Amino acid sequence: MSKEKLATYQIVVEGELDASWADWLGGFAIRAERRSDGRPVTRLFGPADQPALRGLLNRLWDLNLDVVSLQRTKAGGPIESEQGR
Repeated sequence: MSKEKLATYQIVVEGELDASWADWLGGFAIRAERRSDGRPVTRLFGPADQPALRGLLNRLWDLNLDVVSLQRTKAGGPIESEQGR
């Protein structure tokens, strides 16, 4: 069995989650924001291997949150902050 590689992901979901969900969502950093139209979205940032990513997506599904985007940054890379954007 091959060893899974970690990659850093950014996931954007519709709706608003606060930091209290971080443990349940695999330790991903959480940042709630508002779109220009006022609708809430939440950005999740963190490292995961493929099984952990699938588990996280299943948990978002269980919360009935729509995934707006999922972006993989470089494998093993640091979590990038988008503050100020």
